[in-house]
Amino acid sequence: MRMTLKAALMLGTLLSASSAWAQEITVWDWKSSDPLSVPYYQKAKEVFEAKHPGATINYVMQPHDQYYTLLGTALSSNAGPDLFLMNGGAQAKARFGALLKLDDKISDIKGDLVGWEEFSDASGAYAIPLSIQGFVIYYNKKLYTDAGLDPANPPKTWADLTKVCDAIKAKGAVPCFAMGNKEGFGIEFWFSSIAATSWTAQEQADFAAGKLKWSDKPVKDILQSWVDANMNGWFPQGANSTAKFMDEYEGFMRSESANTIGLISDVAHWKQFDEFLEPANVGVFPMPAPAVASDKKEGEPKFPVSGGIGYGVNKSSANADLAVEFAKVLASPELEQIFFNDAGAVAANSKVDTAGVKSPAAIEILKLMATSGAPTAHTNATAKELEEIHRLSQMLLNGETTVDEAAKRMDEVQAEARK
Repeated sequence: MRMTLKAALMLGTLLSASSAWAQEITVWDWKSSDPLSVPYYQKAKEVFEAKHPGATINYVMQPHDQYYTLLGTALSSNAGPDLFLMNGGAQAKARFGALLKLDDKISDIKGDLVGWEEFSDASGAYAIPLSIQGFVIYYNKKLYTDAGLDPANPPKTWADLTKVCDAIKAKGAVPCFAMGNKEGFGIEFWFSSIAATSWTAQEQADFAAGKLKWSDKPVKDILQSWVDANMNGWFPQGANSTAKFMDEYEGFMRSESANTIGLISDVAHWKQFDEFLEPANVGVFPMPAPAVASDKKEGEPKFPVSGGIGYGVNKSSANADLAVEFAKVLASPELEQIFFNDAGAVAANSKVDTAGVKSPAAIEILKLMATSGAPTAHTNATAKELEEIHRLSQMLLNGETTVDEAAKRMDEVQAEARK
C-alpha cells in the first residue's frame, strides 16, 4: 500500500518528535546495584520518569576500585555520563573542570542540604551532596569481654587504645584492628582519624591550602603512627593484599578482629555491622591520637566528618538540565529518607527524620556528630597526593621505605600538584 505524502510527513513529524522526547540520562556510580541501595535508586528513577515523560534513567554501576580511572578516560574523550557520583573533597575537586557549575540551578535546595564545602570551591558549587560521611572505630563487644576488657568503656586516649590492643594481642584470638590496604585506602582512614584529634584547626586549614607539608611534624607523626601500629602487631598480616571494600569489613563482621575503622554512612557502617553482629554487640568510639592538639582536650577525641558522596553534571552533557533535575530528586527529603532507612546513609538533607533510629551505634554516632566533628584531612589533599600515599602506605607497611623518605616524596608530589 502506497503511503500518501501527507501521511509520510505526519509519520516523519511523529518520529522526529518521539526522538526529541526520548532522552536517556546516563548515570554512573558504584552503588546503584548494592542491595541496600536498590530501593532508593529505583524509587528515584520512578519519581523522575513520572515527572518527565519520555526521559529515562540508565544506571551504569562501575567497579569501585577502577571507578575514577574509568571516569577519567570517559570524560577525557567527551563520552562520559550525563551525571556521575563522586566522593567529596579531593576526588570531586580534581574533576571540577569537567563539571557544570550549579549555583544558578540549586537555590531551591541549597538551604536544605549540608556538605556543600566538599563539592565547591571559591567560584561555586559543582555537585549536589547526598550524604555525610565520617570515620569512627567500631568494636566487637564480645571480643572485648573475652579479652578481659570493659565493653561499656571504650578507649578515650591513645594510652587507653594501646592497653586495649595489648589485651587483644595477649588473648591471641584475633588482631586488634581489621585492615585492608590493597588499594591504599587504609591509610586514608587512619590518616584522617588521627588528624581529627592531633591537628589544630589552623593545621587542618594549612594542610588544605598546601601550606602544611608532609615532612612537617604534625603530618609525619601520623605516618609514624601507621608504621608503629603495624610494628606493634595491631594489624593482621597481609593487610596490603586485603581489599578494604569489603574483605576487611566482612572479616570484622565474622568476628575476625576486635576493631575496625569504618564509615558512618551507607556502607561498612553501623547498619551492616548490626545485621551481622547484632546491635547489642556493636560499639563505636572516635579514634584517639598519640598527641592531642592544643585546641583539643585529652580524653575527648574528635572524628572526621564531612560531605560524603554527591552527584556532578558533565558539562558536555546534551541533557544537562535533566541531569540536574535528577540529582535534585536523589537529594530530596523523600528519597533521602529511603536512603537513610534502608541503607543507613546519614543524609545530607537536613529534613530527613532520624528520630526513629534504634541502633545503639547509630544513636551514638548522631550524638558525636553534634559535638565531636573535625575536618576529614585526607579529602583536602590533592588527588595526586592520595594516589601517591596509597602506594607509599603499602611500602611503609612492608618496610620498603622509611617515614622520612615517604614524607620527602610526598612533599614533592604536593608541590607539583599545587603548582
